[in-house]
Amino acid sequence: MTDWHRSTADYWDGKSVMVTGGAGFLGSHLVDELERRGDDVDVFVPRSDEYDLRERAGIRSALHAADPDVVLHLAATVGGIGANRENPGRYFYENAVMGIELMEQARTYGVEKFTVLGTICSYPKHTPVPFSEEDLYEGYPEETNAPYGIAKKALLTQSRAYRAQYDFDSIYLMPVNLYGPRDDFDLETSHVIPAIVRKCIEARDRGDDAITAWGTGEPTREFLYVEDAADGILTATERYDSSDPVNLGSGTEISIRELIETIADRTGFDGAVEWDTSKPDGQPRRKLDTTRARDRFDWTATTAFEDGLERTIEWYEANRESIDDD
Repeated sequence: MTDWHRSTADYWDGKSVMVTGGAGFLGSHLVDELERRGDDVDVFVPRSDEYDLRERAGIRSALHAADPDVVLHLAATVGGIGANRENPGRYFYENAVMGIELMEQARTYGVEKFTVLGTICSYPKHTPVPFSEEDLYEGYPEETNAPYGIAKKALLTQSRAYRAQYDFDSIYLMPVNLYGPRDDFDLETSHVIPAIVRKCIEARDRGDDAITAWGTGEPTREFLYVEDAADGILTATERYDSSDPVNLGSGTEISIRELIETIADRTGFDGAVEWDTSKPDGQPRRKLDTTRARDRFDWTATTAFEDGLERTIEWYEANRESIDDD
């Protein structure tokens, strides 16, 4: 296992790095951070219109174009609860086939380091809080997220198997729910924070008396600011050398009801919240044990939730016209 006490300041210098999903929400922040960290780092982002990573030929073409020392696999077919309910087959197949084939082709190509982004949707529905990595196989995931979560968890098994048989240096990280500037604010596909930010601001501007939220408001979630996530992924890639899965989170928990009330207050929406209890709540609680990240590669999140939420709201207010036009 890599000793994180050694300096990793020059890890990225002169390296070629392929970032799948590098044009997306998390990926764009990660690429920014990567370019800040490395001198002469060569970053390659395979775009879906040119490289179909669900196909072996597309993966091989991307690897030959990038000639990477490091692959950071962030790309995923993903959405909120509604999108998961509508696309269980697609979310299972596309995430599984993309990740499994990418890791195999990266191994045969000779990639030195392969970082997989998993998901906390892989955890069992009733995992004891805080979620420990040791509990990952103790039950079935929450039903609406299960196809996506199981597809991603298969990559953890693959990572361990490849390390055992081929000595392939792959690591597997599980970030909690992300939020921040550049998030997906499309109400058809967005997660809870961007969805509620948009609903509150639009309702405020129209003078609406109420907004509608899904479920009961009782479940809890933990949120990680996107820049902290990018920092955690790169720090782990620099310092960590094991296929044991690692949680990346902030260590704080908030109920959906309190979250929505906070967003309403921060956006200036003073109407009511009407709860549509015919819609699913999702997993009852989410809060991670982040001890392993701290112990194994000396990483902790640093952005206070209130600060990250304020930056997210400010970004949406400043960019909403271009987002709405899309």
